[in-house]
Formats: sequence, structure tokens, C-alpha cells
Amino acid sequence: MKIVKAGIALAFSALACTMTATGAQAADGPGTEKADSYRFVVVPKVVHPWFDKVNQGAQQAATAIQAQTGSEVEIQYSAPQSASVAEQNEIIERAIATRPDGIIVDLLDPSGNRTVLEEAQEQGIPITLFDSINPEGMSLTTIGSDFCEQAEMAANRLIELLDGEGQVAIMMGVPTAPNHAERARCAQAVFDAHEGIEVVATGVDNDDINTAQQQASAIMQANPDLDGWVASDAAGPVGIGQAIKEADKVGKVQLVGLDDLNQMLVLIKDGVADSSSASRPTMQGYWSVINMWQQATGAIPPGHIDTGNVMITPDNIDTFMQ
Repeated sequence: MKIVKAGIALAFSALACTMTATGAQAADGPGTEKADSYRFVVVPKVVHPWFDKVNQGAQQAATAIQAQTGSEVEIQYSAPQSASVAEQNEIIERAIATRPDGIIVDLLDPSGNRTVLEEAQEQGIPITLFDSINPEGMSLTTIGSDFCEQAEMAANRLIELLDGEGQVAIMMGVPTAPNHAERARCAQAVFDAHEGIEVVATGVDNDDINTAQQQASAIMQANPDLDGWVASDAAGPVGIGQAIKEADKVGKVQLVGLDDLNQMLVLIKDGVADSSSASRPTMQGYWSVINMWQQATGAIPPGHIDTGNVMITPDNIDTFMQ
């Protein structure tokens, strides 16, 4: 319990600093309204281990708020079975009908999700976005890391591994997802800036490990001189790693992954992947709930909370595997 209280105290302190930095200030002071209980709905892109970590962070924040304030916090986690905008919108609509204290969403398609988000706003239900961007014209709090920075870290790491020369491929996730599209664009820009690097193929895995494995296998067969991979989603590098092992190309084809799924960490530990440029999904879930609770108590939220990126390498892999 001491750890939980320390975590929430740190969160409150850092959040206050964030609000000051963004100029957010409530007329009567932040946090002036208190309820006995709160219920927040978390809607990720799809059923996926990365989002399980987001849910873990959300649950940790709920426990911390309850320990600090005495108010009960319920987290309802509702994930689409497939990366379908229609299915995600249906889940959000059902959540709206139950009148929660807030909805936390990772958008599959800002344009395609916009109408249902506006419906929630019209009914006075606060919304926080994580690992995503605002639909055009909307101004919701976003939680997450810099997508472009994350991709640039991975692309530059791969260039270093190849000594600035070689053929590379990029694995896309869900093409309509803003974070996936931005990472792919930024990785491509880094490669384009190096004359010795040639992007010979791109795959689309829709954030599915099996699809990524199939796509990677086909691309490596079609491009036998391929030297390395980066990915735009968390599932992609796991599937790529499996394809590299199946093709007996461990050590011959370099892989710089994305994020910190357990499977990704094992690939680094086993030498199948060199490293991974990772965001912090647990932290994104934690801060999303803190932000929702902040709004529910009457405070004006910040526009963005940056949870940062980190490069996982053989030098620090044991820390992450713990």
C-alpha cells in the first residue's frame, strides 16, 4: 500500500506541474468536487497484449485513487475483437448509454470515430485519448509518447546496425490508425535521408502477430537480400521475429522492434531482435485514469501528457524482463 500511495502522490504532483505548464486552471481551484465512486470505460483498438498493459496501469491508478481519497473507482475494459472501426464505435455507443464518468479511447480512425466521440461530448461525458491524436477540430486530452520520435529511434538504430548501407522493410500496423501511420512515415523519412539505405518493401499486419509473420515471410522470400526490419505497431516485430527464426536468418536480418510486449523482450534476450523502441503502455493507462478522475473532480485537464519513449537493448533487457 505504501507503494500505491507513493505512486499517486507522485502522479498528483507531476500532474499539477503539467497543468501549470499548459496554463490549465480551474476557476474555483482543481479537484473541488468529490464523489463516493467513479466509473471509467477503457476502449482500446483491439484485443492485444499491449493493451493488457494499458489496462494494468488503469487498474493501478484506480487502486491508488481509492487508497488516497476513499472514493471507489471502477475500470470497465472493453476491447474490440478485431481492429474494426464499426465495432469500436459500437462499444463506445454502448458505454455512452451507461452514463460513465469518463471514456478512455485509443482511436482506430480519428475520422471514423469522430461522430461517436461528439455524441459522448453532447451528453456531457468526458473523453481522454491515449496513444492517439485528436480528430480534426476536436480538443481532447491525449496521453502517450511522441510517435515520430519512437519511429526515428528505431530507424536510426537499424541504420547504425547496418553501418549505413542495406535494404530494409517497414511493417505497418493498422493503416488508418494515426500512431501507426505516423511511425511508418517518420521511419521512411529517416531512411530516405540516408543514401545507402533502400526501403524495398512495406507490409500491413493490422496489429496482428500471425498476419505480421505471414507478411514478413513473404517479403523476405521476395527480397532475399533484405538486411533489416522496423515496425509501426507492437504486434509487427513479434511476427517478424518468428519469420526470421523460421527462415533461419537470425543474425543475418536485423530487427529493431517496437514496444515492450513479453514476446518482444524474449526476442531481444534470445538475439533474434537487436532492440526495441518502446513506449510505456502501463503508464498510459495510469495517466489516462488520473486525467479522467481529474476531470470528474472539476479540474481543467492538460492538453497532453507525454509518457515518453525508451530504447530496450541487450544492455538493459534484464531490467525490463523483471
